[in-house]
Amino acid sequence: MLHRPRALQPQLVSVGRMDRCCVSSATLMSLQFPYTFTVVFKIFQPNWRQALRCSVTANPTDVKLGELLLADVLNAPGVWVEPPNVRRGGESGVLRVELGGLTFYKKQQVGHVYRSLRHPFGHPTVAREAKAVRAATALGVGTPELVYSHIHKHQGEWQAVMVTAALEGYVSLEDFRARQLEKTLGHHRYLEILEAYGRALGKLNLGKWQHGCLYLKHVFVDFRAPGVAVALLDLEKARKRFSAKQAARHDLRQVKRRSGWDGEEWGAFCRGYRHSFGTKADVLL
Repeated sequence: MLHRPRALQPQLVSVGRMDRCCVSSATLMSLQFPYTFTVVFKIFQPNWRQALRCSVTANPTDVKLGELLLADVLNAPGVWVEPPNVRRGGESGVLRVELGGLTFYKKQQVGHVYRSLRHPFGHPTVAREAKAVRAATALGVGTPELVYSHIHKHQGEWQAVMVTAALEGYVSLEDFRARQLEKTLGHHRYLEILEAYGRALGKLNLGKWQHGCLYLKHVFVDFRAPGVAVALLDLEKARKRFSAKQAARHDLRQVKRRSGWDGEEWGAFCRGYRHSFGTKADVLL
């Protein structure tokens, strides 16, 4: 079904210091679902040259939006699951949006930046996270599906929005432990889950990508099928390293320090990690 072009109306979003208009700098001029997707931006803000260099991702073919328009998701008010908090010199918060039987998570930021040699004056963390999600997907590592991301400057301040699809049927390893699901599934199945986590992280690190924030709450698993699906969340701190060894060394230290596993649990994770990373992992584990 093809939908007629529909304008994306500005949405005022409360993210801390004051109401911010995270998506008002552009009008979505053309939308066609489910076969094609065309985005044309008309820039209204004074610093339009900077806005034209914004980062935009639109990938509805991976996420089944059904009859929904992207504009519907962007304009929906939602419920705060991570209330706006002040850090990195700005504000960042996450809304859960439920529309048409689907659930999305919408991250909205104002002045929330990271600094690097390439961006010494700061660049939105959403841009780095969206890049990491795309890289992880290309490496075969599960993540929440990226629906849309956009950054722009408004009155000299970075603003950003990113929308991802909810992970249906997944549970975090933190909740897995809290709910004592090992008793229900059995110890052998639990070790298979940890092994699957190791395989997923091994793939990411072998591709020279470092997650950088590996808590159990950021590792989601779906064990309903015979195999185990793993998805890594919160890639805001993820970055590409010069070598796979650098990425692996950093992430493995975090996993070992933050997991609280015993020797058998760590051994199951390592089996999966070696399977993806190769024998060179032995000197790192």
